[in-house]
Amino acid sequence: MSDGMVLQQNSDVRIWGEGMPDSEVTLTTSWTKDVYSARVNPEGDWEIRISTPDAGFEPQQISIVNLNDQQIIENILIGEVWFCSGQSNMEMPLRGFHNCPIEGANRTIATSGQYAERLRYATIGKAAPLTPAKTTTGGEWKTSNPMHAAEFGATAYHFGTLLSDVLNVPVGIINCSWGGSRVEGWLPKETVDLFDDIDYSMIVNDDLANPWLKPMIMYNGLFKPASRYTVKGILWYQGESNVGKPDYAERLAMMAAQWRSDFEDDDLPFYQVEIAPYAYSNNRNETDGALLREQQYKASQIIPNSGIISTNDLVEPYEVNQIHPKDKKNVGERLAYLVLNDTYDYSTIACKGPEFDSMESRDDQLILHFKNATNGYNRFDGITGFEIAGEDLIFKPADARIDGQAMTVIVSSPEVTAPKAARYCFRNFQIGNLTNIEGLPVIPFRTDN
Repeated sequence: MSDGMVLQQNSDVRIWGEGMPDSEVTLTTSWTKDVYSARVNPEGDWEIRISTPDAGFEPQQISIVNLNDQQIIENILIGEVWFCSGQSNMEMPLRGFHNCPIEGANRTIATSGQYAERLRYATIGKAAPLTPAKTTTGGEWKTSNPMHAAEFGATAYHFGTLLSDVLNVPVGIINCSWGGSRVEGWLPKETVDLFDDIDYSMIVNDDLANPWLKPMIMYNGLFKPASRYTVKGILWYQGESNVGKPDYAERLAMMAAQWRSDFEDDDLPFYQVEIAPYAYSNNRNETDGALLREQQYKASQIIPNSGIISTNDLVEPYEVNQIHPKDKKNVGERLAYLVLNDTYDYSTIACKGPEFDSMESRDDQLILHFKNATNGYNRFDGITGFEIAGEDLIFKPADARIDGQAMTVIVSSPEVTAPKAARYCFRNFQIGNLTNIEGLPVIPFRTDN
């Protein structure tokens, strides 16, 4: 709650604070004549729900009075608010990290003032309490301009600017991320207690070299106090620190359900970013990362009102050991396409890449059928990323071509007779180049188990 904040349009949003116990708080807004009131509870807390109007660029204000104390929150915009969370690839600011640049960042920062009346950004500060906090650390709202934008999370910035361009409304971004964090860090204790692989000694050990690996603390210190803010949906970019966890999909589904409960919206949209190719354990050809991506895709299928974007084409060969790829603009924009189609009903904006549907064999070839490729693919030749195997399940690089009539992908290899299984980009680091004609990449997959 600060000057410059963005409130979700056409909603009953929560406004809260502290006051003298058992006294009355009254609240008025610049957009209505209604007077809201609440009684401060014995702990000194109060909360009021107020109705917001349609989005607009005219600054608004809220006046709050408790006894002889008046607080006025000014320069409020009414628009669309999105909650962005995860680990370092969501946290990563436009200025980049040390030795980790953001492509085009200098120009993006220099021109960020063009969104001064369209984009506001709040970054939740890190805190590690053992129990849920009442208030966040940091979180003041900033206006988009060259003085502030360097510290805005890059993925969410590009998401927010495109969303505002299309909807023509103000957009508020809340970035609530912690680099290196695991999904278990974003869950409450009663959920973490269900897992049998949690080292609780990590929680109280202040000397731990990697505090971001602690369970529960991100939920307690960052998410829980921020969850009182009314938002339109959630964007999630995390998973690198959970590589090697075979039940990631189930844990992420638990998190999505918990967060929706805390936001008091059981159908809140939840969208994820697939982790990018990276040589986990310094081995580009192993499949640890691929298995986590498979879990992410599974989560998108089991979490209601959710979706996922793929990133296997958004890295360069030299980024094999770079866990923070430089291309965040396309990541943010693909999230915007997904949200615009799925949440805002812009059905003509493509938002999904081809997803494996079925397979048939023909002589020494496999014919692969995909969803979300009705209009075809971006290329006929030079396709990379496919592998096939016979009964021995020893995978070999495959030649791939497009059947333009059937809209299928035909794969074969001179090293494999009677192929039984196919994979696409199912390695730690394997760059794909096959997309649909809308430029959205094939989701990594395997037909074997």
